[in-house]
Amino acid sequence: MQITTNKIDSANAKINAAITRNTIDSNIEKIAKQIAKEAKVAGFRKGKTPISAVKKQYGERLVQDAEAQALRDLLNAGLVEMGIANDLLIGEPNITKFEKNDNGIDVEVTIATRPAIELGDYVALVPEVAKPSIDDAAIMARIEELASAQAPLVNIEEDRALVSGDTALLDFEGFVDGEAFEGGKAEGFSLRLGSGQFIPGFEDQVIGMKKGDENTIAVTFPENYGGAALAGKPAEFKVKIHAIQAKEAVVVDEELAKKMLPGFEDASVEMLKEKVKEQLESEAMSELYNAELKPNLMETFVSAFTIDLPEFIVEQEMDMALNKKAREMSEAEIQELRDNADKVKELREAFRDDACRAVKATFIVDALARAENIAVNEQELMQTIYFEAMQMGQDPAAVYKNYQESGYLPAIQMAMIEDRVLSKLLNDKIK
Repeated sequence: MQITTNKIDSANAKINAAITRNTIDSNIEKIAKQIAKEAKVAGFRKGKTPISAVKKQYGERLVQDAEAQALRDLLNAGLVEMGIANDLLIGEPNITKFEKNDNGIDVEVTIATRPAIELGDYVALVPEVAKPSIDDAAIMARIEELASAQAPLVNIEEDRALVSGDTALLDFEGFVDGEAFEGGKAEGFSLRLGSGQFIPGFEDQVIGMKKGDENTIAVTFPENYGGAALAGKPAEFKVKIHAIQAKEAVVVDEELAKKMLPGFEDASVEMLKEKVKEQLESEAMSELYNAELKPNLMETFVSAFTIDLPEFIVEQEMDMALNKKAREMSEAEIQELRDNADKVKELREAFRDDACRAVKATFIVDALARAENIAVNEQELMQTIYFEAMQMGQDPAAVYKNYQESGYLPAIQMAMIEDRVLSKLLNDKIK
C-alpha cells in the first residue's frame, strides 16, 4: 500500500493511498481465518470450518470488511507519518475519493484536527472591570418596591379620584350592539389600574372616577382577541366604583428589616440596605457582563488570534446557516433557488464569513478553557437543561431528550464553557 500525506496546515490534512489488490486479498484471508475459528457454519463443527466455506458464505461482506481494514490501516499510517495524535482529530475522517480499479483502490482521506493556537499573554487583552455604582436612592427605591409588593391593600377613605396604581373594586357589564355578551359581567371585581389586565382603553377610562361613580366606557376589542365573536367589535361597559384601595404605606424601620430578613436575628435597616445593595450590584454586573463586556471580550479574542480553521467544519456551519435561512423563506423563494443552482451557491457563500467567525470563536474558547482548566461535564449540562426547563414549566426529561436527538447538546455545552471562561477572566479583573 503506497501512502502520500499532505499536512496542509495545523487544522487540515490529506492522505492519498493506492490500496493494492494484494492488500485486500491478504485482509480477506486474515478475516476469513478468524471467522473460521469462531463462526458456526452449517455442516461443519465450530473451529473446523474450511476457509473456502467461509468465503462462500460471507462473500461480499468479507470484501467490505477487508476494504474497511485497509482504510483503517492507511489512516493510522498516515497519522503516524504526519505526527498527528488521535486525540487531536475532529469528527470522522472524510473519504473524498474511493475509486476501484483492476489494481486495487485509489483513496483520498481528508482529516481535520484541533488547530494550534498561540494564546500568548491573553490575560492582557481582558479589560479592567469597574463595579457599577449603586446610590442610596436606588437602594431605598428597591426596598420600598419589595415591601410594597408584600404590603396589604387598604381602603382609601378620602374623597379622591382613582389614579394609576390604585386598585378599584367595581361592577361592570359589557354590551356589543346593545346586547350583553357571555363573560362580560362581574360584581365586586378587583382591578389594579395600570396592570393591562383589561382590553386597551378600559383602565384608562376608569382612572379619574371616584367611589360611588357610575359611567359607561366605550372600547373596541382587539382584532386578535381570543373570542372570534368579539374580535374587532366595538363595545360598551357599564361600570360602578364601590371602593378605592391602595397598598399600605411602607415604613422603612427595624420591624420591616426583620420581616424582610427572616434568617437574621440581628437584622437592621443598615443590614437590609447592604443586602439590597449587593443584589442591585449583582443585577447591574450581570447586565453589564451579558450586554457589553462578554460580547466585546469575545470579539477582542477573535480579532487578536490568527488560527487555521478545519475546512469541513466551516462548510458544515455554512450548510446549517443555509438550511436555517431556507426555513424562513417563502415557497416562491425556495422554488427560485431550486431552479437556479448558482443562486444557491451564492446564498451559501454569503454565510462564509459568519461561519468562519463562529468556528474560530469555538476553538478560541476551547483553548482558553484548557488554559484556565475550565470544563462542563455531562452531569452539569443535564442539570442546567433540567433547571431551565422547570423554570419554563416544561418536562425536563423531554426537553433534554429533544436536544440530544437534535444534536444540540455539544453547542449548549460549549456555550456554557464560553460563559464560564469569559466570566472568570472578567472577574479576575474587577477593581
